[in-house]
Amino acid sequence: MKRIGVVDTTFARVDMAWYAVRALEGAGTGFRVVRRTVPGIKDLPVACRRLFQEESLDLCLALGMPGKAEYDKTCAHEASLGLILTGVLEAKPVVECFVFEGEASDAKGLETLARRRAEEHALNAYALLFRPERLARAAGGGLRQGFVDAGPVRRAR
Repeated sequence: MKRIGVVDTTFARVDMAWYAVRALEGAGTGFRVVRRTVPGIKDLPVACRRLFQEESLDLCLALGMPGKAEYDKTCAHEASLGLILTGVLEAKPVVECFVFEGEASDAKGLETLARRRAEEHALNAYALLFRPERLARAAGGGLRQGFVDAGPVRRAR
């Protein structure tokens, strides 16, 4: 039985973890979700690391929603570096899923983007553990989580 950590924040304006867990449950079986919620985005790396150590995770999905201010973007960057370090130290995947408030023009658009991105990242997490061949088939496809896919670049042959 695989163990998937889902860590989110109270700072986010959308319960992204709820959507992620729902997507995971719809993807298949053979895993248990361990969810934790922390105050802010900079708390994600430690929460993920603790879950790896205390719950023997196979993968952790880190969900966050930085605000619009430049300070928030800086905090997201620092949190991202911490999540990368966590993955390297644990030698296990940490799937980062951030939605920046400035990516949508209104609350409805922000909710839709957060839902779609959380669901799509959750499905990627599932594929990393159970269906890596799906990811290999999608290589070079220009996939975009939360937005319309960009598609592949066509090369002359």
